[in-house]
Amino acid sequence: MKQEKLEYLQKKYESRLKPVKAGISGEQPRPKGPGSKNMRGQMASGKPKEMKKTLGRLFSYISHNKWQLVVVLICIIGGTVANLSGSYMLRPIINGLTSEDGSISSLLKGILTMICIYLVAVLAQYLQQRIMITISQNAIQKLRNELFQKLQKLPVKYYDTHNHGDMMSRFTNDVDAVGEMLNNTVVQLISGTINIVGTFALMLYTNVWLTLITIVMIPVMIKAVQTVGSKSRKYYQAQQAAIGTLNGYIEETVTGQKVVKVFCHEDDARDEFEYLNKDLRGKQIKAQFFGGIMGPVMGNLSQVSYSLTACIGGILCVLRGFDIGGLTVFVNYSRQFSRPINEVAMQVNTIFSALAGAERVFAVMDEEPEKEDAETAIRIEENVEGKTCYVIPKGNAVVNQEGFLQDIVKEDKDAYYKEVKGAVTLTDVTFGYNPDKTILKHVSLYAKPGQKIAFVGSTGAGKTTITNLINRFYDIDSGSITIDNIPVTELERDSLRRNIAMVLQDTHLFTGTVRDNIRYGRLDATDEEVEQAARTASAHSFIMRLEHGYNTMLEGDGANLSQGQRQLINIARAAISKAPILILDEATSSVDTRTEKHIERGMDRLMAQRTTLVIAHRLSTVRNANAIMVLENGEIIERGDHDDLLLQKGRYYELYTGLSELE
Repeated sequence: MKQEKLEYLQKKYESRLKPVKAGISGEQPRPKGPGSKNMRGQMASGKPKEMKKTLGRLFSYISHNKWQLVVVLICIIGGTVANLSGSYMLRPIINGLTSEDGSISSLLKGILTMICIYLVAVLAQYLQQRIMITISQNAIQKLRNELFQKLQKLPVKYYDTHNHGDMMSRFTNDVDAVGEMLNNTVVQLISGTINIVGTFALMLYTNVWLTLITIVMIPVMIKAVQTVGSKSRKYYQAQQAAIGTLNGYIEETVTGQKVVKVFCHEDDARDEFEYLNKDLRGKQIKAQFFGGIMGPVMGNLSQVSYSLTACIGGILCVLRGFDIGGLTVFVNYSRQFSRPINEVAMQVNTIFSALAGAERVFAVMDEEPEKEDAETAIRIEENVEGKTCYVIPKGNAVVNQEGFLQDIVKEDKDAYYKEVKGAVTLTDVTFGYNPDKTILKHVSLYAKPGQKIAFVGSTGAGKTTITNLINRFYDIDSGSITIDNIPVTELERDSLRRNIAMVLQDTHLFTGTVRDNIRYGRLDATDEEVEQAARTASAHSFIMRLEHGYNTMLEGDGANLSQGQRQLINIARAAISKAPILILDEATSSVDTRTEKHIERGMDRLMAQRTTLVIAHRLSTVRNANAIMVLENGEIIERGDHDDLLLQKGRYYELYTGLSELE
């Protein structure tokens, strides 16, 4: 890879990937930047910020299974005690063989007793493993559910500013890492602790002096765990972040593969993937190295302790009359004493990988959701005296507006029911996605019920932003937006959005039949209403030519349909909605001129009873609009109908006559 390309990629990803020092991976060190201190939403570097809090939140997912956990704990204690007791049976068996009155019957009796004790240990281990797996998988199911539910509550802004592949990685890699810890590591930590305590007690009972010798090695082992563990934790966190970044790149490249091929960027895509893959490889090598080296380090230290104990124990047998059976049992316990420490150390990589994953999951779950609707929020209800009405609690402030109680359909003790008509008004609206850049500047306009208002202007002028604000995907900085003189901030979000049908420029179809995708606009629609909506959008004829008609399965975002056909289904989805307000964001941009002519008649029927806001680059599609707003740099510079704007001979006239083009 060329140096300039490498420098470009380093700069591009410096805020998302933690630099890895040269060494094991063979990579060159990358310059530090702002992203070297923080993963900016992916994973903080170094020690987890709140390890205790993260562990507490994780274990809260299993704490409600108290009785099952008690059974698991009993099984762990029973299995550990059985294992320790079985090992201690070697002492009387060996001493019996070396004594003068030893016999085969006593040997067999001792062996059978040992077998029975170990069978109890096996049964206890089976039960605790079976129960713990059930508990942990239930916890993972709950964690995934809560994460997905949280995603449904996050504002559109979150999705606009976060990589989709990285979000998907939290459901897979990160949650799986947590599951691995809950499945095995928790049990091994408890079992290891009990084993250490029990083994230590039996070692003291067997020989105090040899126990002191064994204890001397413990600080050495602990220091080894701390040294290797700190390295392992750091690289496992960097590994998790790198996995998320790589998954995000794969997702956006696969979904945008046509664009890659159109512009012949296969080589660039390959180089970028190679860079990210190499970065991940380097971090995985270091993470796995420091995670894997823990076992050999602890194993060798255990062997040193074992050898030292055996040698001194042999001297005690010769000089102090220490029994051979006791020595055999003690050296066995000496090895067992280091084994649980070794096992706990071996779980370090799993623990830190799980903690890194858990922090990423909890980071999403701690994001600020869309603001809750107020208790006095106004909802919209259908079939009130045969009409769609606002249900306005009597405690809501809008009731006090002058003339507001006109067109009241009915009234009860708690609320007024006012008919929905679909008048949209923006008054002195100012908004910016970022505080340092204003997109809309003091925009004011109105659309009477049933009117068609069109927006034209250069890319970035703020056309789509207006529709995002009406839907409350974003909240305005100043000014007001009302529907039927009700501020959108006073409406329940769900009610507001259910009553605004949108046809976006980018189509999205779900896995399911054509009928299911059209019915997505209103789930209670009948089959006849689905077909009528398709006819309205001029989609019925091509749907009937499909192999299974309306029952044709669509997969991969409708990959077996043309772009125009996908958009027609998208338009039919909006047509089936009973929403009084319709937003068309360049809805016909993906269909050819012939198809556009076919659907214009259907769209006119669709818009006849609705207030319609249209964003279009093709000026021919907005000539019949009641009013056309020409936007530039976030301001309305011209307004009027088609004929009025042509007479003004301003920006619209230049665009329509071809004297200038949209930028």
